[in-house]
Amino acid sequence: MVMVRVHMMEGRTTQQKAELISRLTSVVTETLAVVPDDVRVLLLEVPTDSWGIAGTPANVLRAQEGDGRP
Repeated sequence: MVMVRVHMMEGRTTQQKAELISRLTSVVTETLAVVPDDVRVLLLEVPTDSWGIAGTPANVLRAQEGDGRP
């Protein structure tokens, strides 16, 4: 069995996450010659106030950039 763990900031749609899971599964099966039933994908969504970039929480950076995301 192969486990792929992805840490990402929250905010993606259900459709985006489903596509990511599908594509990661495909890449793993092709690259490692395993069947899809042997692939697990775990998406770990982190709140933007718990994700730091260069010493600043991501939500603060986003607010400074004015992109409207939390």
